[in-house]
Amino acid sequence: MRIMPRVTGGLGFIGSIAVTLFGLLILTFIIGRMMPVDPVLAIVGDEATQATYDRVYARLGLDQPLYVQFFRFVADIARGDFGVALLTGRPVIEDIARVFPATIELGTISIIIGAGLGIPLGVLAATNRNKFPDYFVRFFSLLAYSTPTFWFGLMGLLVFYAMLGWSGGTGRVEVFYTGLVDPITGFLLIDSVLVGEWDVFWSALRNIWLPASVLGLNSMAYISRMTRSFMIEQLGQEYIVTARIKGLSRGTVIWRHAFRNIRVQLVTIVALAYGGLLEGAVLIETVFSWPGFGGYLTSNLMIGDMNAVMACTLLVGVLFIALNILSDILYRVFDPRTRAQ
Repeated sequence: MRIMPRVTGGLGFIGSIAVTLFGLLILTFIIGRMMPVDPVLAIVGDEATQATYDRVYARLGLDQPLYVQFFRFVADIARGDFGVALLTGRPVIEDIARVFPATIELGTISIIIGAGLGIPLGVLAATNRNKFPDYFVRFFSLLAYSTPTFWFGLMGLLVFYAMLGWSGGTGRVEVFYTGLVDPITGFLLIDSVLVGEWDVFWSALRNIWLPASVLGLNSMAYISRMTRSFMIEQLGQEYIVTARIKGLSRGTVIWRHAFRNIRVQLVTIVALAYGGLLEGAVLIETVFSWPGFGGYLTSNLMIGDMNAVMACTLLVGVLFIALNILSDILYRVFDPRTRAQ
């Protein structure tokens, strides 16, 4: 008797994902057609003859009706064919597979730093409302949130690389170690451990901690402010007052009662912050010459390569859908009421 509702719920869940993906495909296709860039001119160049232009125009299928172009676009994506990148001359899917792990690695360490600092700071501020710790956290988070990320990046390089020498500088690894580890997973920290290249691992760690910290500052500020707001709301509830009257310790009231009830909200905040980090890493990747997804997207936007731009746009959309699915799964882990539905 309980199987049918679960099957129905599962089918509804899959259906909603399919509809979202289809909508994302339509949106990506429309964006690609509305961009003020001539994809044919980007391929043949300004000096091409009209005959060459017309031949490439027809080869790209741009002489077909829009609905035909859309179905060809969907069919190509279903086969994993995103076209060839103008910048590298390789399939776009290969380029993305090469650069995306670098951004994932940077963004993951950034969100660990951001959430690892932001959540405790938010709790600290909420439990010491209108006291010095609260004022300090609010001032620090406001400073981190309002200051441009690229400025923090430049100052970080000046202080921790040029003056103190604590950071490895720009790039994923120091020049001496470049190319010593063949990609296995694409994540340099993991690959260097897998092949036992510990010198490369420590070099990669020295290079990643600074851009990850700078990138994580913004999410730390956002997460700490949201955590503070959620905790203040919970600490004012009657069940918290009852728990205090019963004589429970301060730590138990805060972490086992109040914090437990904001975990679901925090999951959404952290997931969105993580997606924002991966999407918005362009400036940090530029400042630190990080060979990641943001730099790849920017370079192809500058030359008007629509194959690469549309593939990157689609990937960002899929990434946010995946993070939302992960959030839904974590809801069921943290909130028993959703498991009963």
